[in-house]
Amino acid sequence: MKARVHVTLKKGVLDPQGQAIAHALGTLGFAGVGDVRQGKYIEIELAETDRATARARVEKMCAQLLANPVIEDYAIEIAE
Repeated sequence: MKARVHVTLKKGVLDPQGQAIAHALGTLGFAGVGDVRQGKYIEIELAETDRATARARVEKMCAQLLANPVIEDYAIEIAE
């Protein structure tokens, strides 16, 4: 199975990299760009065959390493 994890900053947490991207897009002529939030995308190959077990393992990975639950949210997608 493959897990796809999207990690983003929680709403209200300052995102200086997102602001820099928004500014750069404006400088390049992309008008009408509002707030930009950046994050990270992680793919994990798992030997699990059970979807629920795979999700539980990835939840634990996110809580312990992949995301900082104080300032980040994450979404998990499990695919075969």
